[in-house]
Amino acid sequence: MRRNFGLIGTITHDVITYESGSKFEGLGGILYQAAVLCGLKKEVFLYTNLGQELVQDVEKIIEKWPTLQRQGIRYVPGSGNNVHLYYPEKGERVEVLESVVPPLNPSQVIRDLKELSMLILVLNSGFDIEFGDFRKIKERADCPVWLDIHSLPLDKKLNVPRKYIHLREWKEWANGVHYLQANKREMASMLGHLDNMPSEGEIEDLGKMAFKVGVKAVFITLGKEGVLVLTPDKSEKIASIESGIIVDTTGCGDVFCAGTVIGLAEGHDPFKAASFGLNLAAKAVGITGIEETYRIVSSEE
Repeated sequence: MRRNFGLIGTITHDVITYESGSKFEGLGGILYQAAVLCGLKKEVFLYTNLGQELVQDVEKIIEKWPTLQRQGIRYVPGSGNNVHLYYPEKGERVEVLESVVPPLNPSQVIRDLKELSMLILVLNSGFDIEFGDFRKIKERADCPVWLDIHSLPLDKKLNVPRKYIHLREWKEWANGVHYLQANKREMASMLGHLDNMPSEGEIEDLGKMAFKVGVKAVFITLGKEGVLVLTPDKSEKIASIESGIIVDTTGCGDVFCAGTVIGLAEGHDPFKAASFGLNLAAKAVGITGIEETYRIVSSEE
């Protein structure tokens, strides 16, 4: 039985600033999912365009991950995907995207599809892959596909704070996907609500729309409150466990994603799989960075 995981997304260089004055800088993006999967000794095929200026820093980290297959990493000229994130004490984080890499060519993914037991697409920047190329992959995939909407609802302007837009085409992206991940703010964008969060009824309705295009389960991350899991048969809110001191919340949704995907691949239902993902995410808020994420997850093995 295949036990290989495919990861499509973007490796980012993040500068993270909190209103308190604390500041972190390091690699992020799709490396969070890779850190979790590799930390739990899963075979991972990573597909990404990596800016040449980030290559050395990335190689220092991933050379220590023996289960990471790197033939899908393509080096491209330039500084890579550079992001500034500002977290106020209250309200939403502010994201400024300074530079991006070009969208991924799907050819290597398509060649490897028969090796994969699960394929994950995380739209880390919104520039990660063209819709038509993702559709080509979906049409050829015989493994379950997980889609994290993530930055798709953000505008594509550089060097200014990114704003949410009405993501009218979300159903086209979700069509043929098995599992869909979003947070409440992203769901508001999918519904066209740019100024207010969706109600429980609206979330349920969006879930029904997702099921009509083939989605088997929807995972709505709720921050400190946990996650809401929707399936055609039922919905259930799963509470987060007490996480202690919070150091850095960046990447927690990514850790949840990877942990939940592992649970699904091992045959657990979406609710039990989400509980495992939440457990890992609760540990991740107490540390910062990709290397620490790999270390703490490896201790679970």
